[in-house]
Amino acid sequence: MSLEQATFNSQTFDQYVMPTYGRFSLAIDQGKGCQVWDTEGKTYLDFVAGIATCTLGHAHPTLVQAVTKQVRKLHHVSNLYYIPEQGELAQWLVEHSCADRAFFCNSGAEANEAAIKLARKYAHTVLNIDNPLILTTHASFHGRTLATITATGQPKYHKNFDPLVPGFAYVPYNDITAMENAIAENPNVAAILIEPLQGEGGVYPGDLDYFIRLRKICDEKGILLIFDEVQVGVGRSGKYWGYENLGVEPDIFTSAKGLAGGIPIGAMLCKEFCNIFQGGDHASTFGGNPFSSGVALAVLKTIEKEDILSNVIARGEQLRKHLRAIAQTYPDLFTEVRGWGLINGLQIAPESDLKSIEIVKSAIKEGLLIAPAGAKVLRFVPPLIVSEIEVNEAREKLESAIQSWIQ
Repeated sequence: MSLEQATFNSQTFDQYVMPTYGRFSLAIDQGKGCQVWDTEGKTYLDFVAGIATCTLGHAHPTLVQAVTKQVRKLHHVSNLYYIPEQGELAQWLVEHSCADRAFFCNSGAEANEAAIKLARKYAHTVLNIDNPLILTTHASFHGRTLATITATGQPKYHKNFDPLVPGFAYVPYNDITAMENAIAENPNVAAILIEPLQGEGGVYPGDLDYFIRLRKICDEKGILLIFDEVQVGVGRSGKYWGYENLGVEPDIFTSAKGLAGGIPIGAMLCKEFCNIFQGGDHASTFGGNPFSSGVALAVLKTIEKEDILSNVIARGEQLRKHLRAIAQTYPDLFTEVRGWGLINGLQIAPESDLKSIEIVKSAIKEGLLIAPAGAKVLRFVPPLIVSEIEVNEAREKLESAIQSWIQ
């Protein structure tokens, strides 16, 4: 790849950009496949992929072609008019999921906001609940808007943003007794918002028995079951949707991150019985515009046409095998490996002084990009096109990073 090195000044950046991120000392300038280059020309193996977002990696020919074709044709019009690309995208999503309808927006947080609004309207108009309650779980993550950080069951995200949005309560993840008790104690429970696999909370997959029982409870009580698939959906789990790993179907689910391979788009999908939004109930200026919809459709068709899910399954198994070997080599540092497909976490021993951020920084020096999932979990979410050779290379770089930290 021919590289044109960019001029970058972090001091200028810091002078003008709000300090809302704890950024690493790294400026990425170019990418191709599963590799990226910084502004100084150093190469990195990218196992972050924009945090589970760059589905087809960087500069994938299909993505480049789709972006170029669509922006030359038509990039944006208002949702006051029919948008053919949006209709085609909605059709693909419905035909490849349990949903019947789709609403489009720009991000995961917005998709979850749409789900929350739909659940509240359903509660008021169908369930006749005046003060609906939505149950979510501890260690969850649902977004950064006021409603979605309230839905997020992590107090650190709530600090200094109160008063929070009323109508949410939290229970432990994968604990069916706690969920049953919360429902029994409050007759106003209208919906349960939950991740099939908790990403930001530490890469914790849902228990099969737990979700089967959860589905049964919701059916018995008339409660909406909402799945946040923002991080785990669009093939990352080895299936199109995370719920397919659990043998149950949600009434509503959300998608974003990998949906258009890095082009901003979000979607809230639902079954017909709760398709109760009407004109004026909800909207999004950029949601489902020709550009994002056209690119998303190209990404999804590529996943299907090239059988990328088979690669996700194979490379995921390979990666977990490597991570388990590392955990066995360093039993004082690591305890277990968790995940589905190409969303995996390496748990750091609770009694160890090691923090995930330390290995992340060490890995950057070795030319490997990985992400923390909390203080004690290393997260691995490479592009879905990652190769066998690249997974082996990631193991080597990770072991070098661990050795560098030990020394």
